[in-house]
Amino acid sequence: MEIGDVGTGQLSPVRQRSPRRTATPDVTVILAVYNTMPYLTRCLDSLAKQTIGRDRIEVIAVDDGSTDGSAEELDRFARRYPKTFTVVHQANSGGPAAPSNRALERATGRYVFFVGADDYLGREALERLVRAADRHGSDIVLGKLVGVNGRYVNPAVYARSATDIGLFDSPLPWALSNTKLFRRELIEQHGLRFDEELPVASDQPFTFEACLQAARISVLADYTFYYAVRRTDASNITFGNSHERHLAAAEVIMHFVAGRIAPGKDRDAVLVRHFTWEVGKLVMDDFLTLDRDVQERLHAGIRALADQYLTDDIRHRLDIKKRVRLSLAQRGELDDLLAAIRCDVEDGDVPVVVTADRCYARYPGFQDARLDLPNSWFDVSESVAKQQAAFDAVSVVWAPDGDGAPALAVQARGTDSAPVPLAAPQVRLAAGDSAGVAVVPGRSDDGIRIEARLPLGHLVAESPTAKTIVPIMVEVEAFGGAYRAPLQAPKAPRPGGWSAGSGPTCTFSVL
Repeated sequence: MEIGDVGTGQLSPVRQRSPRRTATPDVTVILAVYNTMPYLTRCLDSLAKQTIGRDRIEVIAVDDGSTDGSAEELDRFARRYPKTFTVVHQANSGGPAAPSNRALERATGRYVFFVGADDYLGREALERLVRAADRHGSDIVLGKLVGVNGRYVNPAVYARSATDIGLFDSPLPWALSNTKLFRRELIEQHGLRFDEELPVASDQPFTFEACLQAARISVLADYTFYYAVRRTDASNITFGNSHERHLAAAEVIMHFVAGRIAPGKDRDAVLVRHFTWEVGKLVMDDFLTLDRDVQERLHAGIRALADQYLTDDIRHRLDIKKRVRLSLAQRGELDDLLAAIRCDVEDGDVPVVVTADRCYARYPGFQDARLDLPNSWFDVSESVAKQQAAFDAVSVVWAPDGDGAPALAVQARGTDSAPVPLAAPQVRLAAGDSAGVAVVPGRSDDGIRIEARLPLGHLVAESPTAKTIVPIMVEVEAFGGAYRAPLQAPKAPRPGGWSAGSGPTCTFSVL
């Protein structure tokens, strides 16, 4: 049997193609494959062993001209599971967009799930996702995703399960990969396809538009659904493309987002991710190693994006390194940007300038009359206050009050290493969201010591479950605000259970 070779328009043999189904599958799993051995085997095996059952899924794998044995491995699985796996072979297209589109054209499932050919799924992943989508009427369902071999995954959106989350008031903009369950009706109704001109990040406009159109987006955080693998040689396409390709992709993505959302807080909620990640990565320390002409082109491109989309709201949500570097790329010359990067690479700690009520990082460009940049762009007051709140637990023990109500007695130690020492009375401890409590400050040779007694009776009374995890926070008042950080207690004793009469046992853990 033959089908059209999508890449060349010519006919090419398919070594094994699935027979047509008589029933609609629940999920079409789509794989764009290009030279992913030996990782591909684990990926395919994880699909074949899904608890949802092979009769409820169809796997459409498009081999994009692989030369490393991936094509043969796909055919092996198609021969082994002919009613589940369909393989399409085409000439190399240069990225995952074209093969993903070819697979979408063939999809028949009620839902579609995209899997990177390097990655693999938890055994119950598809069964749980489909069940949740059916139960809640979700157009998109995110399952908890974790990184493997040092692959970074932003965990914020997976902090807790939720039936319905928004695009603009949740961490969803930080999770715009296509590794989600999509209702296929949504995809076809809005004609969603991948931009085949993008060699990297082609899934972001697709996912963004799907999220914009979805009536309900759900998150499942109670199971590890997806394992995103970084190859040991870091040769995934995401890692292997040049700075200029990443700039071109960032330009397309950000213009696309801006074309769909009017200026304002909603647009900023999405674009802050792109300035932090896609654009921010372009001015990392390795920027210094690039040829001068490449640096100049990147500088010009970043300046154009900043002029169009870098609002004050976005700027102040960036960490200080990215904030300064992108600001200098926007308002300074190339050498100003290079000087700021060298300040971090060669000098290490950047000096802090202290005024009556704020702290500023003295990077190149700070109070430079030639550039006339606002001091607020260099403000590090919040990070300095949080640094002051970095305390280690000395002891955490149960200490019931005279009436037998549960309480914790906590001793903690901080250091004087922060650039702006704060007085001990400005530091408090608190349990969870409860108000700060009085402390007994003191100093020793190894820094500031504070003690606190934290009543927990109200938390026991209000606890709806048999187990409550309560973080102990350090709170610092400084620069007109209160800043909290969790008490660091990697070796601190964890309190045991507390029995409240005949009620539930509540376990309070130091986090």
